[in-house]
Amino acid sequence: MNAYVRGREPHALEARHQPLRSHPPSPGDCDRILLNPSGCGPRQPTHIHSHRADRRSPRRNPDTRLGGITTGKPKLKGVILAGGQGIRFRPLTYYFQKCMIPVGEEQRPVLEYIIQLFAHHEIRDLVLLVGYKFQQVKNYFNDGSRFGVNLRYVLDHPQFKGSANAIVNAYRRGDISRDDCIIVYYGDILSDFDLREMVAQHMGSEAAATVALAHGFKVRVGTADIEEGFITKFHEKPELETPVSIGILALNGAVVEEMNRMYEEGHRGSFDLMGDVIPHLIEKGLPVGAYVSDAFWYDLGSLERYESFENEKLVERLSYLTGKDRP
Repeated sequence: MNAYVRGREPHALEARHQPLRSHPPSPGDCDRILLNPSGCGPRQPTHIHSHRADRRSPRRNPDTRLGGITTGKPKLKGVILAGGQGIRFRPLTYYFQKCMIPVGEEQRPVLEYIIQLFAHHEIRDLVLLVGYKFQQVKNYFNDGSRFGVNLRYVLDHPQFKGSANAIVNAYRRGDISRDDCIIVYYGDILSDFDLREMVAQHMGSEAAATVALAHGFKVRVGTADIEEGFITKFHEKPELETPVSIGILALNGAVVEEMNRMYEEGHRGSFDLMGDVIPHLIEKGLPVGAYVSDAFWYDLGSLERYESFENEKLVERLSYLTGKDRP
């Protein structure tokens, strides 16, 4: 199937920092360096040719599988990308971390809805990959107990640029292991996706990764069919027939090991999860599953998208996450 996959381009701006070290900083170093957060910069839909690989029809290619076998049930862990500078959100992100921008009538941070979604689906062990204005995140959520989850923070390091390298950094620090099944969630996405159902599909298949996809994405510009230099049909902001990636995916721990190997082999620049890792797995012949859902989702990836967001939609679709019995 054809799918539009949500990618991230290299940083538009980089923070000033001290000379690079040969290893990531210890927690005690966090207050002594200025960070270059991963995952910021404009996103464009990336069109790739992908094959559905689910429990009914997994692709099997033993000669190209990731090395080693994990025994026992993998530990489920949520990983939230929450370190970007949010350049397309300026001027708001001069004062806020992007994932802390308030939404809805109750003006709760975007990240609170994400954390509550994980808690609702009983995924309570969460790792926050933070950087730019990370103090705002930590001061608000602390250890996560107020929200029924266990939070750990991994500070981005300038040596590990991009969404994939932010995960590699967490792996090298020991916050993610080969024995984990991780659910990666981009920190500017609101959704009521059934995370547990996606996990069940992923674990019940032989997929190395499973990407959450949705139908009904409308292109924000007009498109044209052209023959011999003339437009034969024009479509104003059409709805795509192919599903699009929404910034949620499941990864086996062995994939994170593969990402670490890719880093060691030269992916030292901005290394992107959707733009680099997923295409690499497909090219290598590893099964990449597709979890397709009609659930609500909204990408708050820019100031324009934020200003056009309808608070009524939040109340209608996500109020169950922050009811009166919530903090």
